[in-house]
Amino acid sequence: MSKKIEAVIFDWAGTTVDYGCFAPVEAFRRAFEEAGISLTTQEIREPMGLSKRMHVQTIFEMPRIAALWAAVYGRPWTAEDVDKVYGRSEELILSLLPDYAEPIPHVLDAVAQLRSRGIKIGSTTGYNNEMMAIVVPAAEKAGYKPDCWFSSDSTKKMGRPYPYMIFRALETLEVTSVDAAVKVGDTVADIKEGQNARLITVGLIEGSSLMALSKKEYEALMPEQRQMEIDRVRRVYADCGADYVIRNMSELPSLLENL
Repeated sequence: MSKKIEAVIFDWAGTTVDYGCFAPVEAFRRAFEEAGISLTTQEIREPMGLSKRMHVQTIFEMPRIAALWAAVYGRPWTAEDVDKVYGRSEELILSLLPDYAEPIPHVLDAVAQLRSRGIKIGSTTGYNNEMMAIVVPAAEKAGYKPDCWFSSDSTKKMGRPYPYMIFRALETLEVTSVDAAVKVGDTVADIKEGQNARLITVGLIEGSSLMALSKKEYEALMPEQRQMEIDRVRRVYADCGADYVIRNMSELPSLLENL
């Protein structure tokens, strides 16, 4: 017997706002560039969805970056180096966030439909509380406001893939069971977070960090190129075990209705 869905826990950037998840990408790129390290877009995006401090450390741990750091500085990187680059990336992202709070297409309508059915809206994020203090009011002005949100500042810095941010959201929303909630995100880390919380997981394609394209870039693709990108992202979600994949948020209400 199926259980009524009581809540959806969305990711933030790349899922509900900031098409393509570009604010953190630009901040990480600039922070490492200032430290003398040039990153590829793939290197920047690979850890996307983790807490921002862990994201920076994961980049440092990449063999190419570790070797490049040693070549530039004549020594291996240290935790102090991670803290320094992370601190600079945080300064940069705080300055960028107000310009990256526009809801992704179909999000506002999908949320309205879910709420009309009595479904509650929560959010977990790789941003910290200071970042959210900027982006939450900006998103609200644009029409998007979840019932609650949690960062790893609320869970002893234990962000994704740990399930604790989700558990805090479920508690706040008074959801009766993990079987009655769904996690929707745009990264592998989102799917792992949902899996570790034992939620149904849904991967979003259009506007996602995995697709890594701006709305303008995506719409400029030829139909066959667009389909190739959709198929590529769908395969990533399949490989990490997502329960469902949606092309965009317009498909979410009907998906949940049929669960």
